[in-house]
Amino acid sequence: MPDGPVTPTSLEGVTSLYRRFRPGRFCELRGQEHVVRALRGAVANARVSHAYLFSGPRGTGKTTTARILAKSLNCESPVDGDACNVCASCVAITRGSSLDVIELDAASNNGVDDVRDIVAGAWHGTPGSWKVYIVDEVHQLSKAASAALLKTLEEPPAHVVFVLATTDPHKVLPTIRSRTQHLEFRLFPAETLASLLKDVSDAANLAADDATVEAAVRLGRGSARDALSALDQLIATGAVAETRPTFDDLLEGIVRSDAVATLTALATLVGEGWDPEQLAESLAGEVRQVFLLQVAPRVADAVDADRARLSDWGERLGLARTVRVLETVGRALREMKSAPDKVVILEVALVRLVRPDLDATYEALEERLGRLERGVRAAPSPPLPPVTARRPIGQSSAPAPETSVSVPSEDSPASAAASPLDPAPAGDAEGDLTLADVRARFAERVVPRTSRAAQLILRSARVESVEGLVLTIAVASEEMRQNTEMITQGLRGALEHEFKRGFTLHWTVDASLVAATLTPRSAPAPLRDEEVHDTGDDDGEVVVVDSAAEHLITEMFPGAEEVS
Repeated sequence: MPDGPVTPTSLEGVTSLYRRFRPGRFCELRGQEHVVRALRGAVANARVSHAYLFSGPRGTGKTTTARILAKSLNCESPVDGDACNVCASCVAITRGSSLDVIELDAASNNGVDDVRDIVAGAWHGTPGSWKVYIVDEVHQLSKAASAALLKTLEEPPAHVVFVLATTDPHKVLPTIRSRTQHLEFRLFPAETLASLLKDVSDAANLAADDATVEAAVRLGRGSARDALSALDQLIATGAVAETRPTFDDLLEGIVRSDAVATLTALATLVGEGWDPEQLAESLAGEVRQVFLLQVAPRVADAVDADRARLSDWGERLGLARTVRVLETVGRALREMKSAPDKVVILEVALVRLVRPDLDATYEALEERLGRLERGVRAAPSPPLPPVTARRPIGQSSAPAPETSVSVPSEDSPASAAASPLDPAPAGDAEGDLTLADVRARFAERVVPRTSRAAQLILRSARVESVEGLVLTIAVASEEMRQNTEMITQGLRGALEHEFKRGFTLHWTVDASLVAATLTPRSAPAPLRDEEVHDTGDDDGEVVVVDSAAEHLITEMFPGAEEVS
């Protein structure tokens, strides 16, 4: 067997590339090494099965391999189980005039009478050593025809070999599959197809450049026949760019969250004559490559300049948004199947991608919260308010008498008795609840019991007050407050589970919530490290904090610990 790939022998008088350069020997087959190894070894060792089932996608070489097997069995001068492809028998099989090979298309000859003719003729003699029956698309045989084939398929004459080919092996009767040796054909890798197309181009003097070969490989989608047909078309038209839509402007609109630019790009593509459903499929295929290049680059079949372009889009989109684009376009494709105006479905899907507030999915909500947080980080930090007397951390918000700030010495009794995080005693579950107790239990026990969407909102929220059974909760923005409607019911259930009472929830907006958690570390602290604040509470306790930043963070999240 040759060391490298062999270019299929050219068939004179045929202009179509996929027919002209159809492989004629096992050594010319590419991408199906497991099938070649099994069949060539069986011929060389005289261990040929009486029936084979070839299954796989279209254009992967099932029928071609069946003809090569017939050549090898009847070749006058075989070499290591492979046909010579020059003897009278091989030439006759190539031309389709051999009496040793009978081909039947089950898609159009699927009746019981057609199969009975095969069964009757199987017992007749043949000029060659073997009589090979090739039944294409065998899964389309009727039940009566399949039943008529069973007996002969199980115990055929000694000189007969059946080769059944199908694209849907699961539709073939189990009784037929059990009587055959099953070989599965696979789609061709992009590198194999590119190598094949370049060899064919050189052999046919087509002088196809790399861009043309790359476009043909992409259009072939793993099928050798489809790739050769695409190469034929590209060479004939000379228009590589027109074989698929260009989505750069549309993706640019999605990245910039610009609905006008996105819909304008879509309108341009539709105006060029592209079908909306075809556009959605092509967009999903292109974004799939973007997704694969981010997650598993070796799996992606984009090559050269196309690979670099799609990798750049992956960096700009990000993995989360790439997945959301795939899911949204996939849903649009399903809805298009029964939609009277398909372009409207695609337009709505694209607007949802650039306007997450119109999408109620968890992914869209997470994207909106992410945008809000990024906007807060980018905004200038407001100055800290002047330091005033504060209550002990964890105590209730009842007003306390004003006192001055003092800094005791290291051996001061007040310093020795101070506790940075001295929580107030928890309220009785059956009596009144203190604000500190509600805040602590809300963050530690209630929020983890809520849904993912609720946690996205509540992680930056704060319990403002508890008045009887009315719980006031502040969120960071009006946009968040509008989204609380879909989490209120679940939050009530979590609160009732924890506090054994039903609360009425009241939502307010406090824009300083997010800013307060980000400002202290970036703004200059008005207090020196190790400053001590006398809170002036009834017990005379003093709270020691390391800095103003720690004091504000602890004030915002009582009971929390910094673990960095």
